[in-house]
Amino acid sequence: MADTFVLGLDEIQPSQLYLSEAKVAAVRTGSRPLAPLPVKRLGGRVVLTDGHTRAFVAWRSGQRQIEVHWDGDDLDWEAYEACVAWCRAEGIRTVADLTGRIVPPEEYEVVWLQRCARMQRRLAATRREEQRQA
Repeated sequence: MADTFVLGLDEIQPSQLYLSEAKVAAVRTGSRPLAPLPVKRLGGRVVLTDGHTRAFVAWRSGQRQIEVHWDGDDLDWEAYEACVAWCRAEGIRTVADLTGRIVPPEEYEVVWLQRCARMQRRLAATRREEQRQA
């Protein structure tokens, strides 16, 4: 894994609007140590690309800093920009702002996973159209 470093949880922009209560419960009761979370820089912000539940549980347990690493995966930046824009529009600027956004798994499927799937389909359609016109 790439080099890790520590950031304040209040310095990391989430890219997710909701958390699954089942995942929160699983992380809360898990005994594994918290692995460094992946982040990338997007528009001048450090954005969490995965591990929102782990970051939230750490924050809720009183932790104010977390170990992170630069995410080396090739990510769909248009999708992440959309997700971060949704978060910013709804006042989510840190994992603490996810308080009150922990929903049952069935609701999580609808309000988050299906919303992301719709956005991915729109992006794919736009990209196909752009390629067709090129």
